[in-house]
Amino acid sequence: MTAAARAEPVWWHRLWQRNLDRYPADPVRYRCLAIVVATTVILYYQFYLAGGVATSIIRDLHMSFVYYVNVTVIGYLLGAVASSLTGLADRYGRANVVTYGLLVTGLLSLVGVPNCHSKLAFAVVYIAIGFVEGSILVATPAMIRDFSPQLGRASAMGFWTLGPVVGSLVVSIVVSNTRDHLDAWQDQYIICGIAGLVVFTLALVGLRELAPKLRDQLMVSARDRALIQARARGLDVTAGTRHPYRQMLRLDILGSAFAISVFLIIYYLAVGFFPVFFQTVFGYSESGANSLGNWFWAFNAGALVVVGVLSDWLRVRKPFMVVGAIGAIVTTSIFATRVTHADTSHATFVVLLSLIAVSLGFAYAPWMASFTETVERTNPALTATGLSVWGLIIRVVIAISVFFVPHVVHTVTTLVDSGPRVQQITATYPEEIATLQKVDPATQAVLARNRADAVAGARAVSEISGVPAADVARIAALNAAHGPALQAAQAIDPATALALLANRVDPVAQAKAVTEIVAALKVSPAQARDRLLDLASVPTADLLLVQRSGQQVLDAQSALQAAGKVPAADLAYLQAHGTDVRRATRDSPKQWRTYFFIAVGGEVVFIPLIWLLAGFWSPRNARAAEAEHAARVERELAAPRDG
Repeated sequence: MTAAARAEPVWWHRLWQRNLDRYPADPVRYRCLAIVVATTVILYYQFYLAGGVATSIIRDLHMSFVYYVNVTVIGYLLGAVASSLTGLADRYGRANVVTYGLLVTGLLSLVGVPNCHSKLAFAVVYIAIGFVEGSILVATPAMIRDFSPQLGRASAMGFWTLGPVVGSLVVSIVVSNTRDHLDAWQDQYIICGIAGLVVFTLALVGLRELAPKLRDQLMVSARDRALIQARARGLDVTAGTRHPYRQMLRLDILGSAFAISVFLIIYYLAVGFFPVFFQTVFGYSESGANSLGNWFWAFNAGALVVVGVLSDWLRVRKPFMVVGAIGAIVTTSIFATRVTHADTSHATFVVLLSLIAVSLGFAYAPWMASFTETVERTNPALTATGLSVWGLIIRVVIAISVFFVPHVVHTVTTLVDSGPRVQQITATYPEEIATLQKVDPATQAVLARNRADAVAGARAVSEISGVPAADVARIAALNAAHGPALQAAQAIDPATALALLANRVDPVAQAKAVTEIVAALKVSPAQARDRLLDLASVPTADLLLVQRSGQQVLDAQSALQAAGKVPAADLAYLQAHGTDVRRATRDSPKQWRTYFFIAVGGEVVFIPLIWLLAGFWSPRNARAAEAEHAARVERELAAPRDG
């Protein structure tokens, strides 16, 4: 074998040797950028899918809402660990982290999750997906930065940010359009697992990255390409990456990462809990709750792209961040005030969520661009390390904010764990349950032990009808002794009844009463006269009592009898959980409002920390700096020729 043949790499070496030794032409660059964006979309789709089918997972795997939240928290914390470790991508590369991470999450989604038959198994697989996703959270924006000069950085980061946004949008679209047709929530993971393996195949074949000597330099515009390649020949990569975290632990990097983390609290809630919120507070179905996400994520995606282009065109980032932050504060505050109004319409939520989404997009795409430029201001060779600091901070903040959801909104546990069955029972027996809700639980408990208990029965009828228990008992005794006669009394015209009360032996009134009884009850005249005679023996005070409250008592007795067909197990469940669910239904909107205002606080904190970031406020100053940089590049390129 010749030396040339030995130097030629075997084809399969390209499966892990992905460095580009020259800055690529635009077609290769755009291909790599497109694969990175597709990778980000699919990974967030896989990780965020649990939020879209959370209620089904909780119900089918018999886990509490707190257990589900704690699994999510652990996933985020281990993702934070993975993010910090991925800072090593500055030394060892990014493309393999992305490519083989896709393979792992694709298999976990396709095979792992659908075969989880316990809450522990689901927790292990879900946390594993979160760990891998935490690594790629750092590697993918680092690759976007590598292939994007600063003057196009906001547009590129806008497209990268489409990853989590479009991933969430895909969750909303797929779940809202298929959940009513697919029986099992596991089918959703099979769909996203297949999609993940398709994108893995694309990355395996087409994804490349810049060699360290190219990516470790600052590139302001595309015109810097020749200078970067010339500098790369003499660049000491090892020297630039010594003590990476010591170089990155600076106030501008740490403060900026914290700022965006708390700014996005409302975003984390949208990802993980909006479906649960709309199902438990406003009674939306799982598909209906996810359909609201279609609006949120679609408007967010559009804003990210548009503002990225505008930011690059005007050469500034910070003004867009301020506008987005103010918009988010206003719209999130309005949204928080509407969640306590049960009559808030679907259309109102669509408008508010869309405005929140646009505001978040206005701030986030410019922030991503400015943050990478802030890292470059310290050391462009440590972009992945700087992004790993951001990844660590944002995931710790997410974990903390998610952890406190069931503690601030503690009614969710009751509504998710017990609410569905209480609602199902109530929907199956609406009139019967409405009747039983009028009966004191202590009375229900006595009747549950002995339905023939006369005292408890009278008390229950009293509570249903509003008639005093003593009157209920007296009416019951009268019905037992003079039932047919009292039934006949109901058939007599009020004018006739008054005439008989005035003179019980009035022959005209008696004859008319007999006729009315015969017509109403379909009995013979003799039977009607017998009933009328028995009625005459009832004291006037008792007749007036029956006339005043008899029908109410009869209706209440019928309603109580009808309520007896509710199964004992359902009644026991309602007695155990019904009060808690009703209280949670009442209190939950206020608790969610509190948490949404916490999110507003995070948006407020974001504004002053914008000043830590690199970049200009004025387009004029930005263009002047750009012209100065271009002149400096031309001088440096010309210097060797002059020598």
